[in-house]
Amino acid sequence: MKLMIAGALVLITLSTAAMAEGDAKAGKKVFNKCKACHTVKEGKNKVGPTLFRIVGARAAQVDGFKYSDALLDAELTWNVETLKAFLTKPKELVPGNKMSFAGLKKEQQIDDLIAYLVAESEE
Repeated sequence: MKLMIAGALVLITLSTAAMAEGDAKAGKKVFNKCKACHTVKEGKNKVGPTLFRIVGARAAQVDGFKYSDALLDAELTWNVETLKAFLTKPKELVPGNKMSFAGLKKEQQIDDLIAYLVAESEE
């Protein structure tokens, strides 16, 4: 029992540490680069799908959005690692996806953006 509790605490600490790398307030500013195509409002798709509760979600699962075959076939779950890779070079992680954005260059902006997406999904 003590081992299970210790293991759970380690997992919580690791996941919190991964999310703590970014600043949600700074991430809101980074999201300005995304908001022409995306929103963080539940059920509100634009040119791109809503990013509401994207962290932890399976890729290509937002109702009412027509995804590329490449993203449908990718079998991804959007966690911190996959989001970082996608936000850095979307065409590299999922070749053939429809997103025209080339990617973010600064790691801190990516961390901040992920923190913002998490914060917006919790409200």
